[in-house]
Amino acid sequence: MSSRTPEFEHDVETTIVTGATGDVGSWVVDRLADRGTRVVGLDLERPAGVRANAEFRAVDLTDQGPTWETIDEVDPDAVVHLAALSDPLSTPGTQLFENNVMSTYNVLVAAGRADTDVVWTSSQATYGALFADREWTPDSLPIDEDHERRPGDPYGLSKRCSEETARAVARRYGIAVTTIRPATIFSPDRTPARPSEDDTDLSEDATAGNFGSYVDVRDMARVVEAALASDHDGHEAVLAVADENYLGQPTAEIVETVCGDLPADCDLEGRESAFSNAKAADLLGWRPAHSWHDGGATEDPGPTWL
Repeated sequence: MSSRTPEFEHDVETTIVTGATGDVGSWVVDRLADRGTRVVGLDLERPAGVRANAEFRAVDLTDQGPTWETIDEVDPDAVVHLAALSDPLSTPGTQLFENNVMSTYNVLVAAGRADTDVVWTSSQATYGALFADREWTPDSLPIDEDHERRPGDPYGLSKRCSEETARAVARRYGIAVTTIRPATIFSPDRTPARPSEDDTDLSEDATAGNFGSYVDVRDMARVVEAALASDHDGHEAVLAVADENYLGQPTAEIVETVCGDLPADCDLEGRESAFSNAKAADLLGWRPAHSWHDGGATEDPGPTWL
């Protein structure tokens, strides 16, 4: 029995969530389990304790056999793939690239063979700005799903390659695959990690690359559920991003400071995000509900394992 009224109606009774104990995965598990969906969480380790409507299995997703066996055995109505290594600055590029590409291939192909739809997370890093080590200027603003993707770092490249896997799996097996490209993800219980709006040096690495774009982790859990409720065919990619930048300054000025110039095609007003969330609204009926400018912190303590 669901303990809340569903915001997005879907008929998914059982779903696998990979990266289930991670910063995003734990929120997704909670949101789905709270509405009565049976969740089977996969991660390298199982969490302590128990959680209603959720069970957890320790699986290395880079190992094809156990990954395929688990998805075949659970026989879910949907697979939500969130597992990945995400920091090319602290993880060797070879390790990060191999982990992300192989795990995504194994999970998505197994889902395709099981005729199971997929929602998974790519990244804004596929465009190339986030971890760029040389000048990067957008072709147009705001950046949307059709903007050229030209990553130069192993993380962005791993996600770019994985997006091609998603397209191939959707074509070969005829399943629906939703690729979510989130901006930098903030959690309400980690307010100190958010850069200050006051006297921010826009040339600092901390603000470069994402142009102050972000999405609240609660909105990430919402967009996953919205994707599960959608009825599109084939492969679709959507950006998940808040309406405004978190720096509290005009976005065009941020981009110009970081990149040294603005593209000729620039249609931004005030603090409007450098990335567009219009497709997510049109395709999934999702709009961001949480803003750091409303205070960031929340009385909601976040996911807990009882």
